[in-house]
Amino acid sequence: MRIAIFGGSFNPPHKGHLNSALYAAQQLRPDKFLIIPDAQPPHKDLAENSPTPRQRMSLCRLNFATLPNAEVSDIEIRRGGKSYTADTLRALRETYPDAELVLLVGTDMFLTLEQWYDAEYIMQQAIIAPFQRGAQELELLLAKAAELKSSFGACVELIETQPLAAASTDIRRALQNRGGTELLTDEVYAFIVKNRLYGVKVNFDWLRSKSYAMLKPKRIPHVMGCEEEAIRLADRWGADRDKAAEAAILHDCTKKKPLAEQLKICEKYGIEVDAVERVSEKLLHAKTGAMTAKCKFGADRDVVDAIRWHTTGRADMTLLEKVVYMADYIEPNRVFEGVETLRALAYEDLDRAMLLGFEMSLEDVRAQGTQAHENTLAALKWYKERSV
Repeated sequence: MRIAIFGGSFNPPHKGHLNSALYAAQQLRPDKFLIIPDAQPPHKDLAENSPTPRQRMSLCRLNFATLPNAEVSDIEIRRGGKSYTADTLRALRETYPDAELVLLVGTDMFLTLEQWYDAEYIMQQAIIAPFQRGAQELELLLAKAAELKSSFGACVELIETQPLAAASTDIRRALQNRGGTELLTDEVYAFIVKNRLYGVKVNFDWLRSKSYAMLKPKRIPHVMGCEEEAIRLADRWGADRDKAAEAAILHDCTKKKPLAEQLKICEKYGIEVDAVERVSEKLLHAKTGAMTAKCKFGADRDVVDAIRWHTTGRADMTLLEKVVYMADYIEPNRVFEGVETLRALAYEDLDRAMLLGFEMSLEDVRAQGTQAHENTLAALKWYKERSV
């Protein structure tokens, strides 16, 4: 039985890691490919605000899901402390006494292998398989292989790769600036966003692609317009433009779901539903959309609340809630009597525009012969009292 061993911090695991592993799998043809995230790298500290070890395990499972015969092992995480390769090989030897172990290493690590903790044991127990990144490294790696064979009896098997330039340090930095998507699998990036790891600021192009995929095609222009309007209003009134954009992109993410599915989402997450909401997809989508933004996309409280109140409104709304509510009402694709007056007022006096918006909304509800929601009535009363 041949077992390939690929260890590291994987903080986060990225396409470069997967690319290297796929080359190794093709050339080594192992029966088992162990991916081993470390608990604590012996040569450096984990970066601040790193995910928990279990979260890194989950990220690895997602990143290497397409790797043949792959298994993500928690052997070093369970052991805790500094993760020395020699200790891991000892443990693997107990489990797989007759296996041929093949240790994958990067070029830099290979060139200093004799300095590793208990290096002689490592080279006795495992074939060493460094990644060869292009022809220019071949001579250097062959010379090192000969040196290690002479000094330690090491057996070295080079892995030829076409490297994909990616570094976890750079990716962590990019994630905080709405980047990094091109170097991460979609599944890994989605997990990072959902759990808001590494201080990630969600990439808006990625978020739009996910949101639009959840919509009926005819609704996409509305959501695009709402985002544009929310940013303009945020800039005019001093709200957080990024949060306004995020809320606008996601505000209708459950809009197309039928009533039965809306109610199932409410039941799943324990969302309270009143009698008026229970028969209205239009009202429910604000609540289910807010919960989806939180649970699927990791949106913060401000964004979640802005989505929650974008349909009915409420008394004493925050600035961001008002911006998203009004953007949804007056975005450029909206055409109804009085919209131009409301648009102009929204940039002159936002609270007066909110009052007018609630009045117009209630007129529309009455014209349709439906029941107004108590939150809209409370909002109208609140803004009326403050307009006197």
